[in-house]
Amino acid sequence: MVVKAHASTLDEVARLAGVSKATASRAINGRSKVSAKAQAAVLDAVRELGYTPNGAARSLVMQRTGSVAVILPESDERVFSDPFFARMLHAVARALRERDLQLVLLLAQPGDESRMLLYLRGRYVDGAIVASHHRDDRLAEHLSDLGLPCVFIGTPWLGADRVSVVDSDNAGAAAQAVRVLVESGRRRIAAIAGPRDMRAGHDRLAGWRQELEAAGLDSSRVAYGDFTEHSGTTACAELLDADGDIDGIFAASDLMALGAMRELEARGLRVPDDVAIVGYDDLGVAERTQPPLTTLRNPIGQMVTEAVRLLTETIDQGGRGAPRHVVFVPELVRRDTV
Repeated sequence: MVVKAHASTLDEVARLAGVSKATASRAINGRSKVSAKAQAAVLDAVRELGYTPNGAARSLVMQRTGSVAVILPESDERVFSDPFFARMLHAVARALRERDLQLVLLLAQPGDESRMLLYLRGRYVDGAIVASHHRDDRLAEHLSDLGLPCVFIGTPWLGADRVSVVDSDNAGAAAQAVRVLVESGRRRIAAIAGPRDMRAGHDRLAGWRQELEAAGLDSSRVAYGDFTEHSGTTACAELLDADGDIDGIFAASDLMALGAMRELEARGLRVPDDVAIVGYDDLGVAERTQPPLTTLRNPIGQMVTEAVRLLTETIDQGGRGAPRHVVFVPELVRRDTV
């Protein structure tokens, strides 16, 4: 005859540790609101009793995984080289940690989302935060169809009315950059725009163009980049080759502004004496350029905090509730390039 060993319970762990069942559960699951003394007592009791928590059963009962996906439809090379993603992921991880939630990072090349969607259909996460989406990825529609709670950082091209969105006023900030350049006496102002298939790139270019036209100035000086330093250098060279009389540049990211400044220096043009320049982001690059870059501060920390708040509220409501849209206003940071 085989005699099964007694399986210890959470109640027994709590009694042996001299704490409540709720405190024992928080300690076992790595929650933050447990004293060091209680944590040590619970872990000692777990070892003595040989207690093994049944995570799968707990998830079935609670219908929660304790995890949130951060979806970035970008290559790993791009994600791990761009300061925007570093700052965003740091902010997301911190905000989720404060709510005892685990971050799961999902990368997918634009247009190749099938494996990621298969994973999400399995409900291995309670919700998702999506950033850096592109015109053709259709993620808002896919996640809405799945019924998965989600919040987009940045407005998606398609399905924006079906999901919650946290964004910055990209067009308004770009218009502010133009006003700063015009007020400094610049009249031949070019744009180094972001990718055509990204809403942020489109909106920043639209704001630049509308403000120039409102001031009665030419809005034809445009070259496109992909938010990287190299693309800023290439775009600046394209603009100068077409019109060497440019006296101002709005770059839709600080990395592209840095690339443009390197090209201006290579051609013997001084910033801001010959060409003034304004960037966008202020995520650690702008203060290190020579001279330090005037830029628009992308409020990524506030946006992430709000996105996590909206997402956790939706999860707590069982995925119910109307989508909400929140827009933050970037702040102009004046330095020495205008």
